[in-house]
Parts: sequence; structure tokens; C-alpha cells
Amino acid sequence: METHKTRDQFFRVEKGKGEIVIDGITHKLKSGDAILVPAGASHNLINVGAKSLKVYTIYGPPNHRDQLVQSKKSVAELSSEHFDGKTTE
Repeated sequence: METHKTRDQFFRVEKGKGEIVIDGITHKLKSGDAILVPAGASHNLINVGAKSLKVYTIYGPPNHRDQLVQSKKSVAELSSEHFDGKTTE
């Protein structure tokens, strides 16, 4: 479980099946589904399918540097590349 005290987190499932537990309530997710976890909510996303679960997330306000893509959560957690206020738009 993790909690982001000051950031909402949007999840979109691109491929696979998952479950997300938000404040103790489990929600089933499949390809094409999306869900928003509000700031302060305890949550965990779990792959419940036989194949890989592919998702993307968006933090609001931003948490990571613009254009940064990381293949695994464990890699993202080790990164010190936080949002610097610069965008490419």
C-alpha cells in the first residue's frame, strides 16, 4: 500500500486485468478502465491476470520530470528526477 498526501493519481489500464484496493475497498479493472485515487487515500494495484498488466499513471499536481518514462514502479521509486516545473508544451 502507498499513500500520496498531496497528489491525486490517475490509473489507466492498457492491457491485462487488475484489482486496485483504495482505502480497503477492492475495485476490479480491465483493459480500457481508468480510476482516480484521491490524495490521501491508501492504495495498491495488483495484477490478477495470467499475463502482464500494463498501466499508465498521471499525478496531479505532477510528481515526475516531463517526458520521463520508467518501465517499473521499483525503478520510479529509486529515481530522484522529480518535476522541475518545466514542460514541453
